[in-house]
Amino acid sequence: MREDGLAGGADGADRLGELIPVALRGMAAGIAERGGPIPAGGPAAVAAALVAEGGELDAGVAGHAGGEGAAGSDRSAAPAGAAREPAAAGEAAAAAVLSAEPGVVECSARQPASAVLSAEPGATERGARRPAARPSEPEPVSGTGATTGALPRRGVGAEAALEELSRLLAAGSADPADPGCAAHLHCPPLAVAVAADVVASALNPSMDSWDQAPVASELEREFTAGIARLCYPHAGTPDAVVTTGGTESNLLGLLLAREHGIRQVVCGANAHHSVARAAWLLGLPAPVVVPCERDRLLPGALADAAGPHTVVVATAGTTNTGTLDPLPEIAGICRRAGARLHVDAAYGGTALCSDALRPKLAGLELADSVALDLHKFGWQPVAAGLFAAREAADLAALTVRAEYLNAGDDTEAGLPDLLGRSIRTSRRPDAFRMAVTVRALGTDGLGALVERCCATATQVAELVDAHPGLRLWGPPELSTVVLRPVAAEETGGDELVARIRRALLEAGTAVIGRAALPTGPGGATQLWLKLTLLHPHTTAADYRTLLDRIVATAGAELVAVRENPVAS
Repeated sequence: MREDGLAGGADGADRLGELIPVALRGMAAGIAERGGPIPAGGPAAVAAALVAEGGELDAGVAGHAGGEGAAGSDRSAAPAGAAREPAAAGEAAAAAVLSAEPGVVECSARQPASAVLSAEPGATERGARRPAARPSEPEPVSGTGATTGALPRRGVGAEAALEELSRLLAAGSADPADPGCAAHLHCPPLAVAVAADVVASALNPSMDSWDQAPVASELEREFTAGIARLCYPHAGTPDAVVTTGGTESNLLGLLLAREHGIRQVVCGANAHHSVARAAWLLGLPAPVVVPCERDRLLPGALADAAGPHTVVVATAGTTNTGTLDPLPEIAGICRRAGARLHVDAAYGGTALCSDALRPKLAGLELADSVALDLHKFGWQPVAAGLFAAREAADLAALTVRAEYLNAGDDTEAGLPDLLGRSIRTSRRPDAFRMAVTVRALGTDGLGALVERCCATATQVAELVDAHPGLRLWGPPELSTVVLRPVAAEETGGDELVARIRRALLEAGTAVIGRAALPTGPGGATQLWLKLTLLHPHTTAADYRTLLDRIVATAGAELVAVRENPVAS
């Protein structure tokens, strides 16, 4: 087997057919090794695991110094799985993990963080949880590359490298497919999207010129046209382009506004941090920040700030609470003031695919531009952003000429110009997996998944509201549930909330978010815990144990706060 075999060409599919099962075997073994949503022990444990693994990787490199695993050899340096537990054991573990119902694996059976942190290096059996460095030991120098085998002079062979590092990645990753991983807008990708990504990676179209991506560019054009029409069903000439996510889409929204003579950004206090960063990157003044109430922009306050040389950024699904700004009222204010309107719908935008939820986005079609993000609430691998404009002519501001990519005479001869479809040059065919997913499910199917997550969030919120040890911030508008332990009402409440999150994270039993939310006028905030529910196949019952664990952890940490308070 050639270690430098290509993924494309006549033999590419066969080569991938040999290697992908090896990678999946390593991944399954790593998932079984991790046993929960995130590795226990925190950053020190993960770094120590990499160093410990590095010794084995280095040993593997040394063992192949004779060149058996060097690039260009016709056989693998070692049989698949030779450096690991038997393949059958890994496959059995994988089968157990893959067949388990969500939430079936109890986290309490896993090693506590204290056991991991106190374990002697090398004391664990292969396949068990890796120990962390003792607190008294100096932390390894970060990023030296000296002891991890990550940049060896001689390779170990494709199969060994894939199985080793796939297992390492899976064992040390946060897994958004685990119900306990609910901190961020970080969705578990659908298998069909990942499979499509393999094909796109193998063929490797580069979307900066038609002769590098003939059908990929045409498929992207058709897909983005459909997205534009989804956002602007009644507009005359809408258009959309692919981005890396909400941050790039917000940058585009402000860039096009600037090209229209806009000199001031206005946004709510609930706006994503990328809005202020985009203004800075574009040389615009810092945004005028309009107050919010319950994480929702106040239209009355906006009326005084909007004007003919401003762009208003509204949010359809805030990061902290999933709240949607009142888009019809905001659009009306912008129209009367002569201001442009950009809507950051990176979170809530896929509600457009649901007949039941689409009314929540009423007024979106009145915006000049919209940010969407299918790696947040569309079950795509990162990156999967989209930017839609009500008028296709607005995108002309992105036009750029590079003779070797879009020569004028080539364009006149009919070769499509792709450089004006992005602020990037080389870019992956990310629209391909999005198109495959939507073709597989349809927009109705995608909308049904969004509805399912939102319904689960409503049910979890009801559990929180009924729990004697928890307080609910408010009913969810999308799929975010914000809560706070009742124990945090005592002295040191914010510190307790922060410690609960970190304790669960270090134990490896849950990944939950935090949100500093205003308590009223004056700028004071209160720290809350946040569950962002993006797993379409879980139910509220899968989160009961997590809620109880939060309360139990609150009790344990409250004692620690009283005995040894620290800044949160």
